[in-house]
Amino acid sequence: MAGEPQTDCLFCKIVSGEVPATVVRETDTTVAFRDINPQAPTHILVIPKAHYPDAASLAAAEPGITADVLREAGTVAADEKIDDTGYRVVFNTGSGAGQTVFHAHAHVLGGRGLNWPPG
Repeated sequence: MAGEPQTDCLFCKIVSGEVPATVVRETDTTVAFRDINPQAPTHILVIPKAHYPDAASLAAAEPGITADVLREAGTVAADEKIDDTGYRVVFNTGSGAGQTVFHAHAHVLGGRGLNWPPG
């Protein structure tokens, strides 16, 4: 069921503490942790504690939690001191866009120049 923890989901296991992660922030609705394969000097994932497979399904079902994820992305950027130099928040949706864990999550990237267009 949407919103419920999934036994086969890596990020649900991080939320429950079953799988360790380097957590940098946690709220009632979100967890932020360092990516194990960073693509920038700062690369932190912000996830909702509730399981939704992608950003679109999260936004449709839980707009408040979607806002929490985005708010936490900004707080993470400030905590990591990349808010003044610039950072990127990315939601990959679907395998064709590079999503490999099907639990909605935002990548917070910064600490280096981020070219445009991405890809």
